[in-house]
Formats: sequence, structure tokens, C-alpha cells
Amino acid sequence: MEDLIATQTPHRRLLDPDEAIAELERAVPGFDALRLAVPATFDWPALEAALGSPVPADYQRLCELYPPFVLGDFLSVHHPTAGREREWPQWLQDDLETVAEWCEDSDPVIPLRPYPSPGGFLPWGGSNQGDVFLWSTSPAGPQEWTVTVASRSGAWWHYSGGLVQFLADLTSEAIHPWGLPRVRPQSRPW
Repeated sequence: MEDLIATQTPHRRLLDPDEAIAELERAVPGFDALRLAVPATFDWPALEAALGSPVPADYQRLCELYPPFVLGDFLSVHHPTAGREREWPQWLQDDLETVAEWCEDSDPVIPLRPYPSPGGFLPWGGSNQGDVFLWSTSPAGPQEWTVTVASRSGAWWHYSGGLVQFLADLTSEAIHPWGLPRVRPQSRPW
């Protein structure tokens, strides 16, 4: 990690998963066309047991309503596979190892830890240019998790809202894409 720039904060944190999804659908024209005809059914308790923690409700709702997707031909969101939820943490292992290396190389004045350490970083997405998108987990529970961006340029920054609201704010340019290119409000299945 080279630079921790700052934290961007939404005007109002959207805590209701459906409200956050609606905001993303407004921010990305045509995104709702990707919506599954029948919501996917996940065994969230199985994923929780394998991961060691529940995941935020907005992420669960996003996975239930949408297939894996890419925003702006740039950012993809990691997505478990229904029926294979216990495998999802294993799929994240390479990203977690990379995050652990970054944390080890960070400035000791700012202690950083990968998940499953309390408050550790848990990857949820990536870009086609090597940027990594993480949850900053919280012992207070997954509804308090926020977003951390680790850009390939070395700039790290935080967003004090949830994952789905972050996607909406990033594509609508409600926040500045520090260290990232502009993410066009386009989507396609992954």
C-alpha cells in the first residue's frame, strides 16, 4: 500500500437492500434488464459457515436478483454460485493472499489486516486493470461493513457506505473515482 487518500461518504447511507438496488438500477441505464426472471436461491447459512461470517444484506440481495456482471467493461463483482456456496471462500483465497501481502507491506503506523482478522479486508470484486475492491469488515456485523478500494496505482481509499450503494455512486459519479478510470454506467453479464 502506498497512499491512503481519504474516505468518501454518501449523502445518506442506504441500509435497505432494495433501496440500494433501486439506486443502482437508476444509476446504470438498462441494468434492470439483467435482473433474473426468478431470483436465485442461495444457502446463505452454508456460505456463512464456510466464510466464518455472514455477508451484508445488500450483497445477498444483489446476488439473488442479478447474475454475475461487469460494470463499464471494468469492474466485476465476485458472486457465489447457488448450490456451491461453501466453495466461495476458497475462490477468494488468491485475492486474500494478495491482500495479506499488501497488509504486511503497509506502513506499521496504520495497521492493516486481511480477513478473518477483526476489521480485516475481504475482497468482493476486481477490475480488468488489477484494482481490488474490498469490504472493510467490522466486528459490529456485516451491515456496518464499508468499502475499501485498492487501486493498482497504489492509492487506497474508503467509502463509508455499502457495496451496492458504492457501485451506484461510482457509476453515477456521485463520488470521485480516485486512482480509477471513470466507470461508465453500462453493464453486461459476466
